[in-house]
Amino acid sequence: MKGKRVLLSVGVMLAVASGFAQQIDITLQKAIDIALAENPTIRVADKDIELKRIADTEAWQALLPEVSATASLQHTLLAAEMNLGGNKFKMGKDDTNTAALVGTLSVPLFAPAVYQNMKLTKQDIELAREKARSSRLDLINQVTKAFYQMLLAQDSYKVMQQSYDISKENYDVISAKYDVGRVSEYDKITAEVQMRSMNSSLVSTQTGLTLAELQLKVLMGITTDVTLVLDDKLENYENDLKLAEIISSESELQNNSAIRQLDMNRSILERTLKIQRTSFMPTVAFTLTGQYQSLYNNNWNIWNYNWSPSASFTIGVSIPIFRASNWTKLKSMKMQLSELEDNRVNTQRQLAMAAQNYVHNMAASIAQVNSNKEAVAKADKALSIASTRYEVGRGTILELNQSEVALTQAKLTYNQSIYDYLRNKADLDFTLGRENYLR
Repeated sequence: MKGKRVLLSVGVMLAVASGFAQQIDITLQKAIDIALAENPTIRVADKDIELKRIADTEAWQALLPEVSATASLQHTLLAAEMNLGGNKFKMGKDDTNTAALVGTLSVPLFAPAVYQNMKLTKQDIELAREKARSSRLDLINQVTKAFYQMLLAQDSYKVMQQSYDISKENYDVISAKYDVGRVSEYDKITAEVQMRSMNSSLVSTQTGLTLAELQLKVLMGITTDVTLVLDDKLENYENDLKLAEIISSESELQNNSAIRQLDMNRSILERTLKIQRTSFMPTVAFTLTGQYQSLYNNNWNIWNYNWSPSASFTIGVSIPIFRASNWTKLKSMKMQLSELEDNRVNTQRQLAMAAQNYVHNMAASIAQVNSNKEAVAKADKALSIASTRYEVGRGTILELNQSEVALTQAKLTYNQSIYDYLRNKADLDFTLGRENYLR
């Protein structure tokens, strides 16, 4: 799926760059796919996983043998002299060279800190993956809400356009009647004010649509010279509205990324505590040393020296006896574990409360949608009646204007209630860690 997203994004970018396409037909899934392929935050999260994998490789490489070699050439100007009971003897020869070539092989036989560190790096990889998942879920949430925001702005613009067309048509009719003396100048002025007011609202709605489109483009990583075409409307989602279940247990938040990261951090801290405890344990290492050396040479030509080999091996055991800082570090880590547990409890409570709030908002939106849909039908009928009454001279221009405003407001409120449901559902999915769009 990742390859498909990349190909989709590359295809879109090439089409835009070549100038053959200046608009893109966008669905919610397509917007999410492009955003996941193009957003730098996602690429950073994926690279962090690779860095953790490299650290994991470094951890187990600490158990591999280490081989080193050193070469030295020492010139003795004046050899040390020892005096034992009046007997003096030189510990070397003056003005001579000593050459040595030493090779060392070291192998850790028992290194508890390394074993624990290997397990720690694997937990770091899992945490990095969870952070990458969190970044994806967050981006999906933002793109989803931006998509619905653009749908709301688009539908609102259509409502305002229809309202402006109606008010302009009414003004044209009333202006024509005024010219022949059938209506008063007051009616004409009122109709003109209504038309201009609707035009002002239409311009404001257009600005909102432009900003909503720009926000979606930024999240998708698309340049501003491309036009997004959404062949969709909020009304199409009405049949998808359904009541969400009440969040009643902690298990329902187990997929929340914040909770999962806290649990992983706790496991990592517990592993770090075990690593610290290994500072009280002995370590065992095997060392094999081989060397070639040549002593007391009177010249600098190392190729003519007489070399003699030697070899030895050592099994060393390092036993820690006392280090005060080890106890302090243990106490500090235990305090961090306790603090992390308190943070988890608090985070879980806040998330549960937020999830409950989203569920209740969704239920309220469903009730509002049903009511607002009926209000739109009634307002449309009221406008028809007001128009007929005004035509036959039994109604006033104020009644006509009020009915127009009522219909516009009813349509806007209807669209807003559907948008509120969709927005709260997107936030609920994010809070519960649902991966609806990660296909």
